Amino acid sequence: MLQIPSQKFKELLVEEGLISAEVFDALLKESLRMGQAIADVLISRGIITTDYFYNLLAKYIGVEKSNLIGRKINEEVLKLVPENIAVQKKIVIFDKESDGTLDVAMEDPTDLEIIEFLKKNLDVNVKPFLATPEDLSKGFAMYGRRFAEDFKKIVEENIRASLKEKAQTIEEAAIAVPIVSLIDNVIFYAVSARASDIHIEILDDAILIRFRIDGVLHEIIRIPKEVHPAISARIKLLAGLKIDEHQKPQDGRSRYKAGSDLIDIRISTIPTYFGEKIEIRLLPAAQKPLSLREVGLMDDMVALIEESIKKTYGMVLVSGPTGSGKTTTLYAILNILNRPEVNIITVEDPIEYNMKYINQVQINPVAGITFASGLRSILRQDPNIIMVGEIRDEETAEIAIHSALTGHLLLSSLHTNDAVTAIPRFIDMHVAPFLVSAVLNMVIAQRLVRKICLDCIESFSPSQELVDSIKGQLEELHLSTDFKSPKILYRGKGCMSCNNTGYSGRIGIFEILNVDEEIREQIINPNFSLDNLRKSMKQKGMISMFEDGLRKAEIGITSVEEVLRVIRE
Repeated sequence: MLQIPSQKFKELLVEEGLISAEVFDALLKESLRMGQAIADVLISRGIITTDYFYNLLAKYIGVEKSNLIGRKINEEVLKLVPENIAVQKKIVIFDKESDGTLDVAMEDPTDLEIIEFLKKNLDVNVKPFLATPEDLSKGFAMYGRRFAEDFKKIVEENIRASLKEKAQTIEEAAIAVPIVSLIDNVIFYAVSARASDIHIEILDDAILIRFRIDGVLHEIIRIPKEVHPAISARIKLLAGLKIDEHQKPQDGRSRYKAGSDLIDIRISTIPTYFGEKIEIRLLPAAQKPLSLREVGLMDDMVALIEESIKKTYGMVLVSGPTGSGKTTTLYAILNILNRPEVNIITVEDPIEYNMKYINQVQINPVAGITFASGLRSILRQDPNIIMVGEIRDEETAEIAIHSALTGHLLLSSLHTNDAVTAIPRFIDMHVAPFLVSAVLNMVIAQRLVRKICLDCIESFSPSQELVDSIKGQLEELHLSTDFKSPKILYRGKGCMSCNNTGYSGRIGIFEILNVDEEIREQIINPNFSLDNLRKSMKQKGMISMFEDGLRKAEIGITSVEEVLRVIRE
């Protein structure tokens, strides 16, 4: 990301009254220690927003922002530069002016070498615009759609070629050009479609390939089951798994290059009735931790979390089902806590973000490193703050509780439906209620909802049926039915940018159980009940996940239908 010189950046922010010179200098020193850009630190601390920074950057370098989100891209001029060059150079040609000048969205509009490259090769004048990562993603997605049109044709050609191959062994088939090309195209298409997972499932008559995009599975293609052994062997080779093992589940990982981006892929195989099912999780290799606001927490909830993590001991939990973004939230909290004066150690499975100055331990059951054994070892490393990826058994729960009792701040995740059920979950793992009461500081529960596509967002007046659905859900959750129906809500019409779904990207909806003395007393009460605890939290003004989702729907971040879908799952 292009940056403003730190001294000029400081002057601009101080002039705007957003920060004092002393605080800026302290954060600049911290950013240098962390190896992060000062802008990223300021954004993660909530001092400025990403949009504000890009507006400031555009003004500083003297260009306009491209604002491709919500703007139609001219596909004819887009095609003037091949996708591989566009991705490599981080540019998108999005329009043509009346005099023939090309409007080009650029990651770095000051890069004269790229501008001259375009002028020379296209024989036109070029007007550079500043592009945000979202702008570039939209442009690259246009290329992805063009690739999608040819995807089935490419796959069919590779399958025909594979079936004609006379490979002697399955190992030979796995490294043959058709199968290598087939898997490469499936992964590349998944990356371009912003998929988080690829599911390769064998049915009685075919292989089904599905992508999970924004949390929802989509069928992509069905291919002949005759190529399944070669596909399975190829993917196992990528992950370093045993090719000849078909009766036991296996897990592995690899790294894949998509354009100029590196993707970490986690691969899991499991035997099913008709053969092995393969699941591939796609993770950007160069992810950076998001801020609490970027993951979707609103200011009132951010304030609660920031106050809770000031404590030097106790436990902060993030709960929710698999794939609900718990780890991302934990990393956002760790990013705030990552200071020179503290020793932070984590034990994770897998390590999804590489964070500087944090000692991260990868689970490895083969080597005897489990959450429980890893946590025991961590306690001998003089930690101040510990993160355990997940508390999933009695042994880990017991060690985590005692760690939080003995002067450590412990962060972890738990699989529960909401915040209050984290307490009986601990008790189910044979942790005494008085210990849970003593160490628990906060429980953050969350889900992920799809965001409305900004290219096709529209407002509408909610129908009575929709209002009744909202009231019915509030009643089902025993929440206040004193609901004022909003006059205006939002939805996505569906367009090329979002593949006609009306949604693009995801964001969290949250609820926070802040454990105070009154709640601690309830936990140790022999007559403890979830209903009483929920009533207490309601009286204290706790915002439920559903209510947080409604807040986000009313300001156009997501839709009410999406919030209802996720809450009812």
